[in-house]
Amino acid sequence: MPKALTIQRSTVPSSDRANYAKRLKALRSHYSAANCRFWVFEESSLPGAFIEFTEADDPETLTIAHANAPHKTLDPSRMYQEVEL
Repeated sequence: MPKALTIQRSTVPSSDRANYAKRLKALRSHYSAANCRFWVFEESSLPGAFIEFTEADDPETLTIAHANAPHKTLDPSRMYQEVEL
């Protein structure tokens, strides 16, 4: 079965950066325990513009992980599946 991925963009004001970092650490811990991978990138030329990627080996694992996450993803149903080349 192909891997599944969700993407979420966030814009975080500098005054909320510390809280956002705490949130990300909680999410990383949650997704790791749920057999998912979680990455966060910040746009180089626009501090505070983040993109979060959550990946699992299958859509069901990712769906369950999002449903149980301590912080909700805005649209977890918008899922991407790996394309076999």
